[in-house]
Amino acid sequence: MITQDDIDAFKRFNDVDYLLNEYQDMAAATAIYKAEHQVIYPALGLAAEAGEVANKVKKIMRDGTFDRDGIADEVGDCLWYIAALCRDLNVEMSVVAKNNIDKLKARKEKGTLKGSGDKR
Repeated sequence: MITQDDIDAFKRFNDVDYLLNEYQDMAAATAIYKAEHQVIYPALGLAAEAGEVANKVKKIMRDGTFDRDGIADEVGDCLWYIAALCRDLNVEMSVVAKNNIDKLKARKEKGTLKGSGDKR
């Protein structure tokens, strides 16, 4: 028989906020950089991994090959650094994601998705 605990556990794994925050916690368990390098280490790592994504995408133009799995692996590395950076900033990934979507929805409503500047 299915219990209420089973139902709650199922709901939890379908909850995007939970999944993002759970990933953040699991990623933190693998972080090995020094406390005095908080924020700096993951920010630089994120920039480096984003560069690796760009490099693999560049090779599509140069070589005509599309390494979907390789690009996805590098995106995963970016995600790890985002999780670490969020942890160091003491903010949940789900909050960052929600705030970003809210910002984009507001820009869409104002017709300012195109353009430049942070405060559109």
